[in-house]
Amino acid sequence: ALTFYRCNGLVLKGVRHINSQRNHITISNCKDVTFSNLHISAPKTSPNTDGDDCIAISSGSSHINITGMACGPGHGISIGALGAHGEDTVEELHVRNCTLKGTMTGVRIKTWQALEMHGGSHSRKSGSFELIAPIIIDQYYCPSRVNCKNEDRRCTYRSIIGTSTTDKVINLSCDQNVGCTDIQFNYVYITPTDVPGKKAYAFSFNAHENYTHTIPVVKGLQA
Repeated sequence: ALTFYRCNGLVLKGVRHINSQRNHITISNCKDVTFSNLHISAPKTSPNTDGDDCIAISSGSSHINITGMACGPGHGISIGALGAHGEDTVEELHVRNCTLKGTMTGVRIKTWQALEMHGGSHSRKSGSFELIAPIIIDQYYCPSRVNCKNEDRRCTYRSIIGTSTTDKVINLSCDQNVGCTDIQFNYVYITPTDVPGKKAYAFSFNAHENYTHTIPVVKGLQA
């Protein structure tokens, strides 16, 4: 519905969108952009929109601050998929004090997997997430299963409190060769919704660094 291309010093505030076609707002090749007080209405029964992600972040994005956002339903905040056609970079992404309700995920990072450890391109990403759940890192994103590549990353998840309709509330699926490095969990508490017999758990494969005050325990990371 609204696209900004090669804009510097852009300020957008007080805009309302209802059932926008496809993406609601797109920012491309812009610098020093500030959006505030936006109201976007597109329920799951909306006849037009396919903007499933609350916010989608693609390659080449850096120094992004997302604060005080409320969203749902949808897919939450998604980074990627990265690394399909070469080296991709997303860095200095900070998400704070956000509320996602009824979304498929909270924060999701998707990168293409690798055929060879040294043969593919590598993306390095850094960021922090606060007050948002559940959590997914998917380094095996390769829907076609052809020409898959490999990535690595560093992330901090801090002060996250939330519930999930699934019992796997943390999913760190990292590449078997490089894996995820410098993954930090601090004061993260995620529980499943109140369903009898359901117990929250975290899945971790080849993820490294540490966690403190985190429930469920993230096996594979150092306490």
